Amino acid sequence: MIYGYVRVSTREQNEDRQLIALNEKKVPEKNIFIDKQSGKNFERPMYQRMLKKLRQDDLIYVKSIDRLGRNYEDILEQWRILTKEKKVDIVVLDMELLDTRKGKDLMGTFLSDIVLQVLSFVAENERKNIRQRQKEGIEAAKLRGVRFGRPKHQVPDDFEQICYRWESGEIIGKEAAQLCDMPLTTFYGRAKKRKEE
Repeated sequence: MIYGYVRVSTREQNEDRQLIALNEKKVPEKNIFIDKQSGKNFERPMYQRMLKKLRQDDLIYVKSIDRLGRNYEDILEQWRILTKEKKVDIVVLDMELLDTRKGKDLMGTFLSDIVLQVLSFVAENERKNIRQRQKEGIEAAKLRGVRFGRPKHQVPDDFEQICYRWESGEIIGKEAAQLCDMPLTTFYGRAKKRKEE
């Protein structure tokens, strides 16, 4: 059987590029497994489902090694499970040397193992670089005064009077929140803070 594995990191990302590559290899649509989550580990529902279906001599296509995963040691371990325990072949379409159907002799295995280790290292390193760039970007934005999180609701000028009307029972909390143009829970929180101050 021929299978294809596709992964994108978020639901917003598009998997079309990977699907086109698998379609060119005539992978049956019902045998394409798609995960929409991070590649930091292999606890992905569709990957696990594919793993259970695999039988000896099956073939898996994946567009690039980082679609399989981004953790160096995990990629090497999964590669070992797939090729040695499950005895399936893997073809990484972006890297001709990573085709376990070719060179089953000692030299072929040796070369593909070296390439796999280098590419797995690059994939994990890129993941670390992305995290570092995100962290640096957030820090730089904070220094420029960019605020993260939900914007704070401004307290209206007549907040004190609205609170007094609510506390005295003249209006209910929902009306008070509407008069302040804020959610009820925010109003309660602000009113409590005002009382404490």
